[in-house]
Amino acid sequence: MEIVNEPEIKEIEERNVACVSFIGNYLGNASIFGELFGKLCGWAGAKQLIGPDTILMSAYYDDPGVTPPEELKLDVCMTIEDGIETEGEIKKKKLPGGKYVVMRTELTGAEEYGPAWEKVAGWLIQNNLEIDMSRASYEIYLNSPEEHPQKHHILDICMPVI
Repeated sequence: MEIVNEPEIKEIEERNVACVSFIGNYLGNASIFGELFGKLCGWAGAKQLIGPDTILMSAYYDDPGVTPPEELKLDVCMTIEDGIETEGEIKKKKLPGGKYVVMRTELTGAEEYGPAWEKVAGWLIQNNLEIDMSRASYEIYLNSPEEHPQKHHILDICMPVI
């Protein structure tokens, strides 16, 4: 894991997204993310909604340290324009913005996601900040690991703070 920049406080804007929801134990299970993003991107690709400004992200609603694994809630999302209609498993929602701790990181594989989140949580504690559990935490994906020479995952981890 390479921390590209130390965590910092940033304002994130609210985003309109199309998403596929999942409830259950996604921890360490890359195939769930592959399946969910496959559904989302398959839908969006057919409608030609994926462009250079499209942001792919995951939204997390629970603390895995507190919530039982089978009850964890996740949305895999992509940004969309206001007027886009969704159907079936693809839902539309507004992801809230606000004050977030953001850390950019480059991970060599899926097994490094947990430690990267722990680093952000540790930084929050060191800086006497409190997580705002009323808003989702995000992973904002900045590359496609398949297109990276070493298959690295480059992303921003974003945790809401009060």
